[in-house]
Amino acid sequence: MNYLPLKLLISILLFCLSFFANAQAQNETTKDSISNQLNEVVISREKKTITNLNGNIKVDVANSVYSTIPNPIDLLSKLPSVQISDDRENISIVGKGNPLIYIDGQKGTINDLNALSVADIKTIEIIKNPSSKYEAEGRAVILITRKWSKKDSFKTEISEVASFKRNYNNYLGFNSSFKKDKIEWKANFNYNRRNPWENHSLEYEMPKASIISNYDVTANSNVKEYVFGGSVFYKINEDDYLSVNINGKMRNDTFDINTFTFNQNQNQINNILTFSENSSSKNFINSFINYSKKIKAIDTKMFIGFQGSNYNQHLLSLVQNNFNDTAFEFSQNRDQKFNVDVLSGRIDLEKKFKNDLNWEYGALYLVAKSKSDYDVFDYENNQSTTFEYYFKEANSAAYSQLSGKIKKVNFSVGLRVENTNVTGKYSNESSDLVDKNYTNLFPKVQFSFSLDSVKSINVDYSKSISRPNYSSLSMIAAYINPYFIYGNNINLGPTFMDVLSATFQYHDKSVKLTIYENKNPIYQDFVFDKETNVMTFTSKNFKKESGYNIEFTLPFKYKFWENTNSLIFATNKIEDDLALFNSSKTYLYYYSNNTFNLPKDFTFVLSFWGSTKQKEGVFERGAMLIFDLSLAKKLGKNWNCVLSYNDLFKNMIYTEKFTINAISSKVRYLGDANEISIAVRYSFGKVKDSEFKQKSVNESENRIR
Repeated sequence: MNYLPLKLLISILLFCLSFFANAQAQNETTKDSISNQLNEVVISREKKTITNLNGNIKVDVANSVYSTIPNPIDLLSKLPSVQISDDRENISIVGKGNPLIYIDGQKGTINDLNALSVADIKTIEIIKNPSSKYEAEGRAVILITRKWSKKDSFKTEISEVASFKRNYNNYLGFNSSFKKDKIEWKANFNYNRRNPWENHSLEYEMPKASIISNYDVTANSNVKEYVFGGSVFYKINEDDYLSVNINGKMRNDTFDINTFTFNQNQNQINNILTFSENSSSKNFINSFINYSKKIKAIDTKMFIGFQGSNYNQHLLSLVQNNFNDTAFEFSQNRDQKFNVDVLSGRIDLEKKFKNDLNWEYGALYLVAKSKSDYDVFDYENNQSTTFEYYFKEANSAAYSQLSGKIKKVNFSVGLRVENTNVTGKYSNESSDLVDKNYTNLFPKVQFSFSLDSVKSINVDYSKSISRPNYSSLSMIAAYINPYFIYGNNINLGPTFMDVLSATFQYHDKSVKLTIYENKNPIYQDFVFDKETNVMTFTSKNFKKESGYNIEFTLPFKYKFWENTNSLIFATNKIEDDLALFNSSKTYLYYYSNNTFNLPKDFTFVLSFWGSTKQKEGVFERGAMLIFDLSLAKKLGKNWNCVLSYNDLFKNMIYTEKFTINAISSKVRYLGDANEISIAVRYSFGKVKDSEFKQKSVNESENRIR
């Protein structure tokens, strides 16, 4: 059945209702808002769940239905502009890419998110114009603020989520906090039993080589995942503290991959069935120690921290092929390993002056080492291919930032200098394959002007960098069929981004214009080996990406209905000398969240998001429209229950077309997002005023995955 007319009708009705209710709400008499130091609009009536400041979204988690969502990743997926990958390993912001993650103003990763209890979260803020206070990688920031308290007490929480997708999934979690005098500890343990289903297809054509090929692949996985964490915080005095933290994630995965392939090479045609048995382990461990002290003689706060992280992956694959409906024969036995260790240390100093000036400065040193082992036995040729690849990266950085307020103007001016030294080589080679040493400056400037108590203008410029994930250095490749593999590119370089934006805010509504240019952006690439007749789907640095977007954020509250609308009109142009440039046209991303606070502690939420067809120069992506429903009920003081129905019309389908290296392709990916889930959470005890603090030292944590 074609649901598109019904989906469009529902979308139009909801938007019409939201604008009608907004008009009614504007006609009501409200008290004037008062601009504080950050020009934030303060409404004197009931507190809204979602508020907007200069295009940055802030969500009140603790006092809303969001507090009943069992894990932080699912929570983020419900927020405007935030998109979670189907494997739950990547977070992106529409128009901004991968954000930095901060917990209580301190750097974290998606692994830290997975180790965080939703019950501990007070607010989440999506910052789309971060200041120079944040690292040079910060094009966008997700800032999570936890609840605070000062009284001795404890709290323990048990949660259980039963999720029904194509297969059954189960999430069980324990979280505990305890505070006594100056010592506070936190511990958590989660056991996730997931059975994800994946399906995608790809068609490609090489006219010059007279090759046409397509495949359809399906994978069913059995995943056992353990997420754990433990922290100790000691408050030395009112200004000083010492904290130690360790957290990690262990994942064991077994999965079968079934692929049907059609391949035509000139006059030779083959139909192949490929079956592979796979077992994989992915383990991550992260630990750090923090020391903070106030140097009273010079009235300066000092922070010193050290952090160590390790990630290792092991993939075993046994592959069989059946050509033209004959018989299955063994093709390859693949044994691939990858390990990366990262050690870092930093020092930060902060001094406040009496005239509202704040000076922050500091330095960082980081070193990362990785090793990739590749061992593949080919049954047809009766030979093994083995090699090892070693990589080392050292980063040194120093920064300084001055912020403050002059009359009605808030400002922040900062500069960061970073030096990067990279080497990489195969074990059987005497010289380095990769040898880079570069130094870059990253300025950030931001000004905010208050026009009156309800109107303000914000202008900012930033230069930032996005480095490849360490996993891109892995030689681990996924075998799809005899002609096609998914691999990595060890020669990837960083992407440099220049962004200029301006925001006008009226009450809690805003319009934001952003202009940007990215040098060496990373996108998909095809590499064809004529000798082996094998295509590798990998990544490469494209020449340039540029564009602009206009973003409207329209939140409001009317009686028991709370609504947030976000509209982004985006024009993005991706260019490369080896890629076919088609056209670049403006597309629309839209988001609407509708929360209904019903009697007897029931809360009903209907949200939808999507985008129109995207034409971005090299890439063309299909339109999407996704609907989610949830019903929450609070039972007494200790129980919370949530019933959710996600991707209501089974429309999580990604399509993409592009041509590069004279290879034309069409990709289709089915997301396993249609889900009915039941979440139950029980908590007892209460930590009233946690003073827990921990600060991440490694600024490249988000590259470890």
